[in-house]
Amino acid sequence: MEPSASPAPRGAGVLRHPARDRAWEPAGAGDPDTVEAVDRHIEEHFGPVAFVWHELASDLVHVDVSVVAPSPERPYYTLVTSGMSERPMTVPAGAGSSPYAELMMCLPADWPMTAEAFRDENAYWPIRLLKMVARLPHEYETWVAEWHSVPNGDPAQPYASDTPFVGALVTPMIRTGLEARTITTATGQQVSLLALVPLHPAEMRLKLTAGTDALLDAFDAITVSELFDPARPSSV
Repeated sequence: MEPSASPAPRGAGVLRHPARDRAWEPAGAGDPDTVEAVDRHIEEHFGPVAFVWHELASDLVHVDVSVVAPSPERPYYTLVTSGMSERPMTVPAGAGSSPYAELMMCLPADWPMTAEAFRDENAYWPIRLLKMVARLPHEYETWVAEWHSVPNGDPAQPYASDTPFVGALVTPMIRTGLEARTITTATGQQVSLLALVPLHPAEMRLKLTAGTDALLDAFDAITVSELFDPARPSSV
């Protein structure tokens, strides 16, 4: 991986999936202080949690996804992970990033959000994406920071049959204020709250070949944020 520190120049930075053999390791008990801080942060900046998609069996970290229902102020679903920050990531010395992070993304108000709907991968894949990226730095002893990209396989494949998106870019939140980007626990531990932006195949190729600056220059022509638009055209 070529890391890009946070904050850092918008350079190339792709988080790859190296093969590593290890046994399944059950998640330990989460720190109640951190769990409470994440819940409080969600309530303060996004609204009350409508429901939580709990994991029944967890490898390394127990990653739940809290869902905030659409509201007049935020007319879309807001999804936030809780559990990625149970363990510190392996952040290189001098990178300037917190070793603790959680992830978020927003889905349209008409996105199917029931257990029955989630039997279909076309509805469930954003949840799976959040959980996969949340667990990835712990599985591969690496880190996730702003402007890293995570392809869905090699070569990258669509997340589901009816979506063209094949990877994700890790970004700061755009639609929410700066103060929402950091979760602070009662003990002063800082947890970065990062957004995931799904990428089209051409966008992923541009990111891998020309770097983040080239991709963000392409994004300037369209509206791209943590609010996922399933009909968004490719910027490339």
